[in-house]
Amino acid sequence: MGRWDGGQLSEQQAELARTWLGTPSLIADLSWGQVDTKVLHVSTRDRTVIVKAAGPDNHHIGREITAHESYTSPLVASGRAGGLLRSSRQLNLLVLDYLDGDLVEGTGEELAESAHAQAGELLKLLHGQESRIDDQYEFRVTAKSLAWLDRKHRIDPEVEREARQRLTEYRPLPIVVVPTHGDWQPRNWISENGELRAIDFGRFDFRPAATDLCRLAVQQWRKNATLEATFLAGYGGDPRSEVVWRMDLLREAIGTAVWAHLVGDEMFEAQGHQMLGQSLQRF
Repeated sequence: MGRWDGGQLSEQQAELARTWLGTPSLIADLSWGQVDTKVLHVSTRDRTVIVKAAGPDNHHIGREITAHESYTSPLVASGRAGGLLRSSRQLNLLVLDYLDGDLVEGTGEELAESAHAQAGELLKLLHGQESRIDDQYEFRVTAKSLAWLDRKHRIDPEVEREARQRLTEYRPLPIVVVPTHGDWQPRNWISENGELRAIDFGRFDFRPAATDLCRLAVQQWRKNATLEATFLAGYGGDPRSEVVWRMDLLREAIGTAVWAHLVGDEMFEAQGHQMLGQSLQRF
């Protein structure tokens, strides 16, 4: 008889999840397939859940556990995020309530004003819970971007030289950081009868609020210029300052271009190169 998880989890992860859930049955494998994170839609005796797991070197599950233990409660209370049911940091394993709905990316709602207005409102719920001054954040992320450029990539040498110049001449200052999602965009939103819900907090961390706008700014907001204003109205203001924002976009572009190349995602890599060109124009 085969394992309930179809062999997607390690034996220890599968056994622990079984002890938590009783008689789990795999409905679907929802994993992206680019990294070793597994996302399984699972049924139990009385409910359906999401089981997420990863290997020992993957940091995303730990980040998601931290998010759900501390900062997702306003979204969970309003039914806009799944609640954490069980977790094991040691085994990189968690179980969440399953949320009904369809992924927004690739549907008509991806460019709908109502979705972006709700996305702004939900993000403000997350960001508004806490803030602190971090006098090292800008130093850390700038150094990380330079380290990305030291890895294997296909960035044009002239573009790389300019990017390195902008990073090295930047003079970071202390900055306000808040609890952020880390990948706030339609591929991490689901919609149920027009109500937006948030998924995947695997990149959760304390960052400047503006960083959660990076993906939208280079994707959906370029396709429909009204969405930015709609989102910001839902959010209740604009957290960006131009000097830091252009650095946010540059650092995001570098990480996208290099990471996508390393995992073999050519479409995402091409987007990263486009983002690099657009971000450098801001200087």
